[in-house]
Amino acid sequence: MSSIEHRIAQELNVGAAQVTAAVALLDEGATVPFISRYRKEVTGGLDDTQLRTLEDRLRYLRELEDRRATILASIDEQGKLTDELAKAIGTADTKTELEDLYLPYKPKRRTKGQIAIEAGLEPLADALLADPTLNPEQQAEQYLNPDQNIADTKAALDGARAILMERFAEDAGLIGKLREYLWQHGEMQARLVDGKEEEGAKFRDYFEHNEPIRKVPSHRALAMFRGRNEGVLQLSLVLPGEEPRGGSQGEVLVAEHFGLEDQNRAADRWLSEVVRWTWRVKLLTHIETDLFNRVREAAEQAAIDVFAKNLKDLLLAAPAGPKATIGLDPGLRTGVKVAVVDETGKVVDHGAIFPTPPQNKIKEAEQVLVALCAKHNVELIAIGNGTASRETERFVKDVLKAHPEIKAQSVMVNESGASVYSASEFAAREFPDLDVTIRGAISIARRLQDPLAELVKIDPKSIGVGQYQHDVSQVALARQLDAVVEDCVNSVGVDLNTASAPLLTRVSGLNQTIAGNIVSFRDANGAFRNRKQLKDVSRLGPKAFEQAAGFLKVVGGENPLDASAVHPESYSVVERIVATSGRAVNDLVGDSRYLRGLKPEDYTDDQFGLPTVTDILRELEKPGRDPRPEFKTAEFQEGVEKLTDLRPNMILEGVATNVTHFGAFVDVGVHQDGLVHISAMSHQYIDDPSKVIKAGDIVKVKVMDVDVPRKRISLSMRLDDEAGADSKAGGKVEGKTGAGRGGNGRSRGSRPSKAEEPTAMAALMKEAMKKKGGRL
Repeated sequence: MSSIEHRIAQELNVGAAQVTAAVALLDEGATVPFISRYRKEVTGGLDDTQLRTLEDRLRYLRELEDRRATILASIDEQGKLTDELAKAIGTADTKTELEDLYLPYKPKRRTKGQIAIEAGLEPLADALLADPTLNPEQQAEQYLNPDQNIADTKAALDGARAILMERFAEDAGLIGKLREYLWQHGEMQARLVDGKEEEGAKFRDYFEHNEPIRKVPSHRALAMFRGRNEGVLQLSLVLPGEEPRGGSQGEVLVAEHFGLEDQNRAADRWLSEVVRWTWRVKLLTHIETDLFNRVREAAEQAAIDVFAKNLKDLLLAAPAGPKATIGLDPGLRTGVKVAVVDETGKVVDHGAIFPTPPQNKIKEAEQVLVALCAKHNVELIAIGNGTASRETERFVKDVLKAHPEIKAQSVMVNESGASVYSASEFAAREFPDLDVTIRGAISIARRLQDPLAELVKIDPKSIGVGQYQHDVSQVALARQLDAVVEDCVNSVGVDLNTASAPLLTRVSGLNQTIAGNIVSFRDANGAFRNRKQLKDVSRLGPKAFEQAAGFLKVVGGENPLDASAVHPESYSVVERIVATSGRAVNDLVGDSRYLRGLKPEDYTDDQFGLPTVTDILRELEKPGRDPRPEFKTAEFQEGVEKLTDLRPNMILEGVATNVTHFGAFVDVGVHQDGLVHISAMSHQYIDDPSKVIKAGDIVKVKVMDVDVPRKRISLSMRLDDEAGADSKAGGKVEGKTGAGRGGNGRSRGSRPSKAEEPTAMAALMKEAMKKKGGRL
């Protein structure tokens, strides 16, 4: 077993053989969903979370090994690779440690130190370092050389200093020691750039801000980095009580590392200057960059994790199911766009009505809506939550109240990303003759029927449940969000006869080309009757079939097992169960009492072990079961439709739209999400809002404060809190998401300001810290 696999096994606290097996499967092209569900015997039951961590660590450690090999080859080519250095490089655990060791040997442009060495000044530097009793001026006189631009002793000593500065600054042991010291004791200092007070008002919490660098939470770190990027803030790494670039303690550590001490010897003062310049000019700058990168990377990963959690919750939101649905995309001047889809999501009607200002054609709109409901047996009316959504909702409820013969239920739907889908290439291919606004209404209707099937058509970054998503590594963000979508799609499974190409693309083993070929095959040959027909799809080979078949369901087909999560490769297990029971498959499916009486070990063999047989029996009990929760809707309070309708101490029902590290944004139906700060979520201390609330959750909240000019709403989930009391219930907005949703206006399609940023929360933070004993 390689050292990589051994290390991952230790980190995951699992057996080495489990990791080796999982790595082999991944290298063969198997996906995480496939391995976690259908290869439990091989991996010893590693779950999808463990496998995703394994996959990430495998990528990192392989990159580390590639870099290690490159560095060893480079140093060896220079003829400078000693056994000791090779051992140090071979045992380096991180990319940072590797780069520290490589720094002295890294090819670089000619530096002052190299020029000084070429001029013959290295012996002078070595002599003064080795024997501080030597007089620098006297020693320098021996190295004057006008041909090398060393015309006087000052030039000679400057060159010697440059040599020692580079040597000190490239000492891997010193860099590591200083980096750890500054991480433990340093502070991240933010200061306002002169003249940026008005332009940077949104960053005013950080105009005079110091915080231990190792304790900076992700949202504050990203806020400060954004402030720096926008030229509003200047960031520095300082030690408590020291000014930026002062660093006296840093100088002490450098001197100690090289055994230097000022004993009033002839060269001590010169050596002290070397240390001071090394610290201020080279080491502090280098380490500040390293540690800021460390903070930024950790903050970015935290932000990506927040986005991934929210995305998963949104994708796995409860579907309303296959019911005829009207989608309404609200608007004012342009009216309300209407689309009717049948229970399969097929568009059967569309148009526009004008029940809202300035047209106010309420009677005409009512006639259209009633006629559509009757004509298509509509059961659901999905209303997008953008501009004019509450006015549209009020109109729909009035219509339903006036026409009891209509049994449809109206539901407010989060339309974030609908405009992105409407203008997408896929939407244009799907509905080439329809206006983008009608496409948006279709997406809203389908999103209510099945959020997962519709949201996979949208770039995950456009769904709007992130935290500072524009400030993080877009490669890392896309990789993790794609993994979330893949896991969600495969955990639910896909109906082979109704799934769109974008949904099929997310199935284990399939890609865009094969997904398109499946749809084309379906269009040409009619609905799939069984899973075997997949083998007739162009470019869907044995490997793709193995990876995908278990996640693709044929409902109402020739074989009832094709509608389940039982993989075709293990149908033989079911056949053995059928043979011993003397009953048909159809009779076995759903017979929980009988199936629970069977012993899984009676049906194992060399190929299918106990985990697989146990899963098969569980699946036969409830074939094709949907892991998503039961469908529920929030009821927005009548008469509360805009910001000015809110009053302190109102208790409202709302929907969590975005959960961040500092709290959750909740839609209470006023076109502006309110913030429940983490300190106002529970009477007990919590360190992670996602432990209390998830995106899509329906919650009761109390209004604590409304700032109409700034469009800010403070909410509390502690319903016994009183507005204006000491609790503050989360006070002002700690930070906005930068995602175009939580805490922002609801004008769909508008791009978020790049500077959506945290604003004043000082009083709240102090109060919350008092209550939690300094924890926040």
